[in-house]
Amino acid sequence: MKVLFVGDASNMHNCLADSVRRLGHEAVVASNGSTWMDTRRDINLLRRPGTLGAVRYVLDIMRALPSMRGFDVVQLAGQIFLDLKPAKVRWVLDYLKRHNGHVVLSALATDRVYYDACHDGHTFRYSDYRLGDQPSPYVNSPEYQAQQQDNWGKPFMKQYSDYVIDHIDGVVACLWEYYAAYRPVLGDRVIHAGIPINTSEIAMRELAEPPRKVKFFIGIQPDRTVIKGTDRMHEALKKVCAQRPDECEMAVATRVPYSEYIGMMRSSHVLLDQLYSYTPATNALLAMAQGLVAVSGAEPEYYELIGETENQPVINVNPLVDGDIEAKLNWIIDNKHLLPLMSRSSREFVEKHNAAAVVAQRYLDFWQQIIASKAPSKGLSL
Repeated sequence: MKVLFVGDASNMHNCLADSVRRLGHEAVVASNGSTWMDTRRDINLLRRPGTLGAVRYVLDIMRALPSMRGFDVVQLAGQIFLDLKPAKVRWVLDYLKRHNGHVVLSALATDRVYYDACHDGHTFRYSDYRLGDQPSPYVNSPEYQAQQQDNWGKPFMKQYSDYVIDHIDGVVACLWEYYAAYRPVLGDRVIHAGIPINTSEIAMRELAEPPRKVKFFIGIQPDRTVIKGTDRMHEALKKVCAQRPDECEMAVATRVPYSEYIGMMRSSHVLLDQLYSYTPATNALLAMAQGLVAVSGAEPEYYELIGETENQPVINVNPLVDGDIEAKLNWIIDNKHLLPLMSRSSREFVEKHNAAAVVAQRYLDFWQQIIASKAPSKGLSL
């Protein structure tokens, strides 16, 4: 099978491509390298700043399109899979649809379908946009305006989203949230595959005994702190570390390259990640693969979807409960004797549910199912 991945996010498509190749198939990645993460790609589609950067970007896409033909499957990184306005992305989608076999969407970021689910009042108890029946801090933040999030609710984005949905053959969701949003829209054409993690390339840091001091680690993306709840996590962590300086310490990473970021995790015991998530995402899973304990989102709905009833190692934080983050961090410090066991459980969880080969096989099975369902029926011989 020949597979083309268009776009990437947090190295997800590149990781999948590596595993697809190891499983005996061809794979090409055309992406911007997840911007500042600078992840690997075969076709570089990084947009540089300014007018000149925009012109060059369009020229790069036009030059790349002839080499983006003849694939059995095209896997798109979200509805906006290029750094272009929807009308231009739609033109590229039409081109890819005409010149390749099947087009499948990776639901891995905010789009109109997820936006609608966040605002319908029943799909989620909380989200990036709502905490219960109240707007989230993100909605009232400068981030929200800078990222033009209001656009998702406008008619032109609904028209574009509807067009994409009408022109794809299926959706693979990487988080429970995206699965929950897309399932009512596309039914059986949606599966949950999870986020792939290259566990074979990530060595676990064995924790032989409880540490004298618990070292917490948090990564901060300046333009995404409020939407992910990193601001609240960071403030809670600073508070706990100030109250218990002899028992814990923290390390903070801000906008460092992917390889350096992974290395910075290794000397820590606990990672703080997303607050408004039902699911541990890439950052948490990468940490867990190294043996860190993740403080993130891991709601019952997620564990039910993946069928996990025994090993549930993520420390789930509830954004609707005041003081819950501090309470969970203090619990970890009070129970640091459990960290060696929790560390092993975290690694085992990722190996079972998110190892790159496991997730890639789910994609392959889904692609083959789509190809089989779309194959022309054979007429009867007379």
